[in-house]
Amino acid sequence: MTDITTEQATAAASGAAATERFRSRHQSGHTSAGTERVDTLATELITAVHDIVRRHQVTYAEYDALKAWLIQVGQDSEWPLFLDVWIEHVVEEVANENREGSKGTIEGPYYVPGSPRLPAEATLPMRDGEKGTPLLFQGHVTSVDGTPLSGATVEIWHADNDGYYSQFAPGLPEWNLRGHVVADETGHFWINTIEPAPYQIPTDGSCGRLITAAGWHAWRPAHLHLKVSAPGHQLITTQLYFRGGNHVEDDIAQAVKPELILAPTPVADGKGDGNEVTYDFVLDKA
Repeated sequence: MTDITTEQATAAASGAAATERFRSRHQSGHTSAGTERVDTLATELITAVHDIVRRHQVTYAEYDALKAWLIQVGQDSEWPLFLDVWIEHVVEEVANENREGSKGTIEGPYYVPGSPRLPAEATLPMRDGEKGTPLLFQGHVTSVDGTPLSGATVEIWHADNDGYYSQFAPGLPEWNLRGHVVADETGHFWINTIEPAPYQIPTDGSCGRLITAAGWHAWRPAHLHLKVSAPGHQLITTQLYFRGGNHVEDDIAQAVKPELILAPTPVADGKGDGNEVTYDFVLDKA
């Protein structure tokens, strides 16, 4: 079998993988909302579209272009990408507006459950000679009342130094830079990984055509994805960014919050190469 490099990753392949992952996690495909709720949301959405058509005097040529683009988004399997980039950050904002603990942000389309379970002091699965600046990401998980959460789970995944995610680009090991780290009895964890790179969302499909037509950029800042959980507490889904990094100020997904920006420093006391950073998580009671 011919070796395929990550540089050959395409929007179609990433979109298909994201769509399949979503379907596998939401098998029924049915909403739990009642008829009245669906009526309210659907009616207001359609009414908002009507208002846009009237206010901007949308032409038939523009309407047909929109119809063709919507059809193509489905054919390209890019609905998860479109929704997670442009819509999810507002859903997350509403869902977590009453949290007292750590700030959350979007999950994004590249989450995969079932990554390897690792001890409190761990190195994420990675290739020999994995490119990038080594990073020690460490911290402490507590409840909102300050109680250390023994055995809390810190699930982490992120792109590599080329901006690619395992299972969404060819040529990468299955669990590259993905893992479930179980904090120690005091709620502490130490994760050795590499600093991810900023990346463009795939631009060779329908979302890319929208970006080009609107004159937008397609970049996300470098970030770590995390899901942090403990028994009796609410799971928090978040992303952590790097101070001074490209596109922290103009993330296409509008997911950056001031509380989520890291400031790594060189590893202390000559204990190794690369950088280290400490970030603590505070979980709300369930």
